Amino acid sequence: MKYRISATAALFSLAMAATAPTFAEDMTANTVVARVNGVEITLGNLIAARQSLPEQYQSLPDAQLFDGIVNQIVQQELLKQSAGDITDALKYQLANEERVLIAGHALETIANAAVTDEALKEAYDAKFADFEPGREYHAAHILVETEDEAKEIIAALEDGADFGDLAREKSTGPSGPNGGDLGWFGKGMMVAPFEEAVVDMEEGAISEPVQTQFGWHVIKLMETRLAEVPPLEDVQDELTADIQEQAIRAKLDSLESEGNVEMVEGIEPSALRMDDLIAN
Repeated sequence: MKYRISATAALFSLAMAATAPTFAEDMTANTVVARVNGVEITLGNLIAARQSLPEQYQSLPDAQLFDGIVNQIVQQELLKQSAGDITDALKYQLANEERVLIAGHALETIANAAVTDEALKEAYDAKFADFEPGREYHAAHILVETEDEAKEIIAALEDGADFGDLAREKSTGPSGPNGGDLGWFGKGMMVAPFEEAVVDMEEGAISEPVQTQFGWHVIKLMETRLAEVPPLEDVQDELTADIQEQAIRAKLDSLESEGNVEMVEGIEPSALRMDDLIAN
């Protein structure tokens, strides 16, 4: 079994001091906070360890966080020193970990640098340059199993029954408890027979029974409107993700085209499972 002392475990298993350390204004990342058999543990080591903690631990009191991280790193260093020569497997794992961390940092740098106010505005303008406002519909429905039931509901509505009350009482659809209200939707968001019926209706009208794969619907069209271009704030997260993805893809394409990558032929895929090659 492999053991790994985590920051989380250390923070809860170690006794914490009550008084926070006092820091001088001229401290640097190289300021030594502990020595383990001559090996220096620096403030930079602590800060990097804190940055990698899950979000819920970032708000712990500084004194608790400081002592927990120091104790964690001291224990890790003691175990590292006692381990002796590392295995081939660990050497390769360390190389992979280093590659992952550096590559991840590079990706984060590329992604963050790509998202500027100008880039967001350009992406927003491009996305909605050809926007043509389509009509949106606000409707409610009552869903039942048979056409006869639907006709009975229509008759009750013609006699003055309240649509919402009937929906709550009769509808088998998930919108029933909400009076059948489906909210706003545009074309393509509903199944074809339902959409076709709604498009041909006038505001305030009640449909004839409409059959879909879900059953029989009695539809009330409450109002319509023309769709508007959403404000930038509403689509900013989507645009940000698109910009970052494009920037990363462009950078990788550039690196791959400019770099010298040689794929060695003839390696059997089954070699991937030859664990004994790095067992020493």
